Formats: sequence, C-alpha cells, structure tokens
Amino acid sequence: MKQLYIKQKVFSLSGKFTVKNQQEQDVYYVEGSFMQIPKTFSIMNTTRDEVALITKKVFSFLPKFFVQVNGREVLTIKKEFSFFKARYTIDAADIEVHGNWWDMDFQVLQHGVVIGKVNKEWFTWGDSYKVQILDEEMEAIMIAFVVAIDCVKADQATASSSATI
Repeated sequence: MKQLYIKQKVFSLSGKFTVKNQQEQDVYYVEGSFMQIPKTFSIMNTTRDEVALITKKVFSFLPKFFVQVNGREVLTIKKEFSFFKARYTIDAADIEVHGNWWDMDFQVLQHGVVIGKVNKEWFTWGDSYKVQILDEEMEAIMIAFVVAIDCVKADQATASSSATI
C-alpha cells in the first residue's frame, strides 16, 4: 500500500500544487490553466511527463469534466439537473465509488475490488487529502480522480458564490 498526500495552496491563482509521498517528497505536479478556455488541470510525474489531464467541457448546459489518464479517457464527472442540492454523477468503465465523495471520504473499486481510499485531512490550512493506493497500477487514476473531484467542488463553490452576488 502506498500513501500520497494532496495539499492545495489556498491562495494560488494559477492552480499549481504538488502530490507528496509519506516522506514529504514531491511525486506529482498539478498545474491548472489560468484564464484559459477550456479549463484544464495537467498532472505530471517527477520528470514532468503528463500522466493525466482533466478538462472542463466548454459550452455545456450543465458542468461536465473529462479525465484522461495516459491519453485515454477513464471517467467523466457531470452535474445532474436538480432544483435543490447539487448532484453529480461519475461515469467510469468498471470503476465505482463507495462512500461520500463530495466530502472526500470514499473508496474506489474496480471490478468490485478496492483499489484506493481517500480521506480529507481535517484541521489543515486549505484542502488536504490522504490518498491510499492499494493497486499501484491505478496510482495515476486515483490521483486524477481526487484532483477532478476537487476541481468540480471548486467550480461548484465559484458558481454558488457568483449566484449570491
């Protein structure tokens, strides 16, 4: 089992942050596009090779995010139409989420087998997540998954705050 930690910088305009291992060494770099359409997040390994890409669909009635790992689309997160609480669905081939993914406390299963767990770290400055990877072949997918959900949550928070103005 491998444990990684994602801690976003609270006041980062460019959307840059790192994923660290238990020894606090950087193992992935995440860079968001700033003032660019479509909005994207690129996840790179230590040699700065892109291993995953998250893209927000442009000109969509409801927000939709696509996640590619190693050049292949692995999942889509889309907002469902609802009048009250925001609802999102995750479409992925053979991947299921059990738990509360909106609060970042869930397990990810592939073919019914747990491949990883995510928990939000409380009492930290900014959003921090502990990602346990049980199947190391799925490491890039797990990191992309957490970054994509966080991207969706940030997009929802921005939409909510602009709607109240």
